[in-house]
Amino acid sequence: MAKGPVSTSSDDELPFETQEPIAADERSFFAGQPQKPSAPNARAALPASLAGQEHYHGHRERLRDRFREQGDAALADYEILELLLFRLIPRRDTKPIAKALIERFGSLAGVFGAPQALLMEVKGVGEAVALDLKLISTVAHRTLKSELRSKQVLSSWSSVIQYCHAAMAHETREQFRILFLDKRNVLIADEVQGRGTVDHTPVYPREVVKRALELSATAMILVHNHPSGDPTPSRADIDMTKVIIDAAKALDITVHDHVIIGKDGHVSLKGLKLI
Repeated sequence: MAKGPVSTSSDDELPFETQEPIAADERSFFAGQPQKPSAPNARAALPASLAGQEHYHGHRERLRDRFREQGDAALADYEILELLLFRLIPRRDTKPIAKALIERFGSLAGVFGAPQALLMEVKGVGEAVALDLKLISTVAHRTLKSELRSKQVLSSWSSVIQYCHAAMAHETREQFRILFLDKRNVLIADEVQGRGTVDHTPVYPREVVKRALELSATAMILVHNHPSGDPTPSRADIDMTKVIIDAAKALDITVHDHVIIGKDGHVSLKGLKLI
């Protein structure tokens, strides 16, 4: 949320705010001259496109065997990503691509959480591969979200945090999300109420409460992310939360918590006794 001063609007709302060209070489000078037969060499006689095939196909099988026999614990993060890229890029050595992705985004979670445009900046990742990676990420998010359905959210707190972290931790802009709950604290809706900049999202308490009434929600969990990675709440985060709590309380709507998500962790304002 906004790290700077909080402004007040006129209606008393608080906006809490490529194939690369082959270089010319001496081969052109000898192009018209007869060539001496070379010694038999099966690999050298192969077309360039097939010369490395034995290497990476053998590697692929070995990696699959390790995963099949020993499970994911036997593989590094980039190797897990390699296994996936085998399917997406069938005729290419995918190890360098997997390593480049991990190096660029820091972790598997960082790769899957990265925007499609940034994924495509990594050499070897085209639009189709980037889109498939985002699709897989969406499947993971939906899986985590489905675990919250028809459950009392407060008794599945670890699932709430896992879902919010997967959905928000690697976003490059702040977003403000609300989990709306019924009187049994079962999830009714999960909505992103606003998206902002790298360090600010405008939040209007009146709109938050209005949406809760539209959904017949009796409780809410507020969630937003800090793209910087540090989930420490700002003064504006705390003040905005208290305004929403006061507005909701007047209509018998409870705000259970406000959770701030960072890349490597989260902070609960209730846990810090700030609300």
